[in-house]
Amino acid sequence: MQLISVNVGLPREVIWKGRTVTTGIFKEPVNSKVMVRSLNLDGDGQADLTVHGGLDKAVYVYPFEHYDYWRSELPDTELTLGNFGENFTTTGLSEEELNIGDRFQIGTVKLMVTQPRLPCYKLGIRFGRPDMVKRFLASRRTGFYFSVLQEGEVGTGDTLELVSRDKNNITVADITQLYTREQNNPELLHRAAQLEAFPASWRDYFQQQSRR
Repeated sequence: MQLISVNVGLPREVIWKGRTVTTGIFKEPVNSKVMVRSLNLDGDGQADLTVHGGLDKAVYVYPFEHYDYWRSELPDTELTLGNFGENFTTTGLSEEELNIGDRFQIGTVKLMVTQPRLPCYKLGIRFGRPDMVKRFLASRRTGFYFSVLQEGEVGTGDTLELVSRDKNNITVADITQLYTREQNNPELLHRAAQLEAFPASWRDYFQQQSRR
């Protein structure tokens, strides 16, 4: 499990469908060590803090293995690392294998998996495709977020070490399937609603769903 790119970017204004939009989705790789803090990385920023960033979404991670899929899906699009707005591009991590609550260490940085990414319309801005949000979610190649348990520096080439697995065994992919209501699994829904590693907003959402 390796960090093959660290990507940051500050919010910028772009024109989308005739109006000015501020977005922080444009990330570019950096070659030097970067400080990972509790809310984001140094040199990085989010435009709308009501839905992006914060303690539970401090670091967005996207598996490099997904890039081949998108190159076949979007043959006319040039893909570079950071294209999906991710802070970390990694190898060896997948949504099907990672549990919500799994803990990792990279050097002195300690991190915890918190949730999958649910894209907003700004992903469409990044790719210049209004259909990108729908395609991204349908692909189930969502990537995931880390919260920062201990701050520190990271750099390209660093190794991610699994410190502990969450005993509830609810994967990132499980949560995406529950959210999109692809599977009728009341037992998993109930377990997800009680998951302590989850942000409160997710627990509240699944608790509401389990009462229906």
